[in-house]
Amino acid sequence: MDAAQPGGPSLPQERRLVTAIPGPKSRELTERRSRAVARGVSTTLPVFVTRAGGGIVEDVDGNALIDFGSGIAVTGVGNSAEPVVRRAREQLERFTHTCFMVTPYESYVAVAEELNRLTPGDHDKRSALFNSGAEAVENAVKIARAATRRQAVVVFDHAYHGRTNLTMALTAKNMPYKESFGPFAPEVYRVPLAYPFRWPGGAANCAREAAAQVIDVITTQVGADNVAAVVIEPILGEGGFIEPARGFLPRIAQFCRTHGIVFVADEIQTGFCRTGQWFACEDEGVVPDLVTTAKGIAGGLPLAAVTGRAEIMDAAHVGGLGGTYGGNPVACAAALGAIEEMRASALDAAARRIGAVMKARLSALAEAHPVIGEVRGRGAMIAVELVAPGTTDPAPAVAAAVAKACHAEGLLVLTAGTYGNVLRFLPPLVIPERLLVEGLDVLAGAVRGVA
Repeated sequence: MDAAQPGGPSLPQERRLVTAIPGPKSRELTERRSRAVARGVSTTLPVFVTRAGGGIVEDVDGNALIDFGSGIAVTGVGNSAEPVVRRAREQLERFTHTCFMVTPYESYVAVAEELNRLTPGDHDKRSALFNSGAEAVENAVKIARAATRRQAVVVFDHAYHGRTNLTMALTAKNMPYKESFGPFAPEVYRVPLAYPFRWPGGAANCAREAAAQVIDVITTQVGADNVAAVVIEPILGEGGFIEPARGFLPRIAQFCRTHGIVFVADEIQTGFCRTGQWFACEDEGVVPDLVTTAKGIAGGLPLAAVTGRAEIMDAAHVGGLGGTYGGNPVACAAALGAIEEMRASALDAAARRIGAVMKARLSALAEAHPVIGEVRGRGAMIAVELVAPGTTDPAPAVAAAVAKACHAEGLLVLTAGTYGNVLRFLPPLVIPERLLVEGLDVLAGAVRGVA
């Protein structure tokens, strides 16, 4: 993890604070932002970025922050990774757009071929490309409905699937995602998630009991023969990096197979080496019918996809899938560069090393500070859930205070969770190990100072 970093090797890989965070130039730009940008667009940390690469984000005031966010799991290969920049630049010089539905181009096909190879399962597959994760999820539902001629969609507690009307209906958390934006799309049904830390029957019984409840709800309240798709994140993202209890996903996938329900794995945040495997479903050998991807797919350019069984993907009629910008040629070139970098640098293994370092440090921190109720996650997708010590009562104010303290010391961290009490860590997979350790030192100091 200490090799030469993609994304501008001239950017020193060191934390540097030359002003308060945010600095005067960032504060000035924040004033301009308030007059120009809609209030509903939020900002986690109001520092305005000029450069980024490796494990560093540099702002307009010259501060260099350690990046534990990766643009919400997008820049796993690092910002401006060399293969991404090279391929995107070459494509920019040839053409920027034709619309694949009008006059196609090879890079779209090449990305689809890569996705068909990389996603779990050795069955015949097809892919379709879009712009965002929400678009991918929405199209997965369309495809499942076309294939099954059914309407109902089943989703889970704590889920996040996007901000469009349909994906808001699929998302569990009201604020800030759904508040005042309804009514939402119908025929969406929510079922319990196997959340070990909060399962009433205890973690040991979680997978079996939660799966039984899910199957009971689907059978009695929806009707299995009415369900087009079950959509789940193999590790929940915005919901708090929740790993469903082992055995839960295979049980649900088997129920879907038995009843002709399309099992959709939302791998938008977990995919592309983030969890230490190319896709998180691989951890339990689960082979989804459809996989949705985005975020880490193209090194920072907007691209998303649905990949799945050929007979399901081809159920949609000609012209039923697509969009003007879906599979943009520059984004496709970037995706091919990102996949090249993932292979060349074995970023799945890098993620596992990151996870080992983080879990060891965070587990020791949890032993010293019972405000940390749980350390969880896989690979470079790790989180701590903060609670009132000795309970499972959420402590969102503590999470916010720790995040603020980290930001002030030059460490970019994100919060998450249905209750807002989770600190989630998504470092670039190319972060130097010494920066990773330094970031964990800053985090430990923040926890000590707050808790």
